[in-house]
Amino acid sequence: MSTDAQAATNAGPYAIVETSGTQVWVQPNRYYDLDRIHADVDSSVTLENVLLVNDGKAANVGQPYVKGATVELQVMAHRRGPKVIVYKMRPKKKTRRKNGHRQELTRVMVKSIKVGGKALA
Repeated sequence: MSTDAQAATNAGPYAIVETSGTQVWVQPNRYYDLDRIHADVDSSVTLENVLLVNDGKAANVGQPYVKGATVELQVMAHRRGPKVIVYKMRPKKKTRRKNGHRQELTRVMVKSIKVGGKALA
């Protein structure tokens, strides 16, 4: 077993959730930057699209979602990601286009991972 796999198994409870079209590995009492969630700061958000739950001993994989599993988040702040410069140029044609983008993000704290109403952590 690799050191990364050992660290993942000793990390305690975690879940893989689907939000904003992406899959995110979340653990309790950690914060994550997700795509913008339309919720007020200090409000609570519940994610029900849970793909996998690991309680530290065994993993429960959903088909496609784990039944009765939820992840409760608290919105900490609304932020913007780093600026990404998009520069397109066609050589020898004098055609250039420069564009910038900053992704709208929401910083959330994972409060609890619940399966069947019982909190894992």
